[in-house]
Amino acid sequence: MKDSRWTWRSVGILSLAASLLLAIGFLYAVRDIVNPRGEELAAGTPQATAPPVEEEYRIVALGDSLAKGTGDRDGKGFARRTVDVLTDRGLKASLVANLGVNGLTTAGLQDRLKEEGVRYAVKKANVILVSIGGNDLFRGSGIADGGVIADDAGTAAGETQPKASAPAPAAQGELDPKALLGALPAAAERMRSALDTLIELNPQASIYLIGLYNPFGDIPQLLQPGNQAVSAWNGAVLDLVNVRPAVTLVPTMDLFSGRQAEYLSNDHFHPNGNGYERMAQRIAQAIR
Repeated sequence: MKDSRWTWRSVGILSLAASLLLAIGFLYAVRDIVNPRGEELAAGTPQATAPPVEEEYRIVALGDSLAKGTGDRDGKGFARRTVDVLTDRGLKASLVANLGVNGLTTAGLQDRLKEEGVRYAVKKANVILVSIGGNDLFRGSGIADGGVIADDAGTAAGETQPKASAPAPAAQGELDPKALLGALPAAAERMRSALDTLIELNPQASIYLIGLYNPFGDIPQLLQPGNQAVSAWNGAVLDLVNVRPAVTLVPTMDLFSGRQAEYLSNDHFHPNGNGYERMAQRIAQAIR
C-alpha cells in the first residue's frame, strides 16, 4: 500500500514539473512572438566600418617647358589644370611640385633625377607626369624651347591664335628628317634610363608620359618631317611603356592635328591655355 502511495506521489510530482516546464516554455514562446529579437553578434564578429577614405592624387610634373606650362598666360599648364579637372570631378588631387624646366632634354632629365630635392618630390607623389623629348628632336630647328619667349607669349585661356601672328621661326627653314630621326635612338635610351630611375625611386607611383604632337602640322613644308619625327618618338616611347606596367602613354598628337591655330601660343610651338586644357582633360581621363 505504501509502495502504491509513493508511486502515485512520484507521478504527481513529475506531472507538476512537466506542467511547469510547459508553462515556462509557452511564456518564452509568447514573448519571442510579441517582442522578436535578432541574433546577437558574437564578440569576435566584425562591426560595420565606415567606407574607406578616398585616396588623394598627389601629382608631380617633370620635364621640359610643356611640363612647366610655357605659353599658358594663366601659368597653369597641364599640371595645374589636371588637378583642377580631377577636383571638378569630385576627386581629391593636389600638385606636390611642378619641376618643369625650359629646354630640358632627356639628358637633362637624367641629371635632374640625381638632385635630392627632385628625388624627394618624386617619392612623395603617387602620380608622376612627364613631358620630354621635344627638345631632343627639334633642337636643331631653332624653335625648340631652349629659347626664351616673351612674358606675354601665348593667348589667354578661351582665346584662339590670332590669324596675323608672325610666322614660326622654323617656317623660314627646313626640318631635316634624317637629323630629326638620327637623334631618336640615343634619346630613347636616355628615356628608358629615366623611367627606370623613376620606378626605382617610387615603385608605387603611376607614371604618365605625355606624347609629342607636331606643332608644324599647318606648315606644308614641315608637315611630313614633323609627323615622321613625332610618330617615331611616340612609337619608341610606346615600346618602353608596353614592358613597364607602371607607365602609361598619354597621346596628344590627335588633339593638335589641324587645330594648331586654336591650341598653340604665339610662338607656334607651345600650347596656349586652350591647348593645355585639352591635354589636362586627356591626362585626367588616363588617370581616372
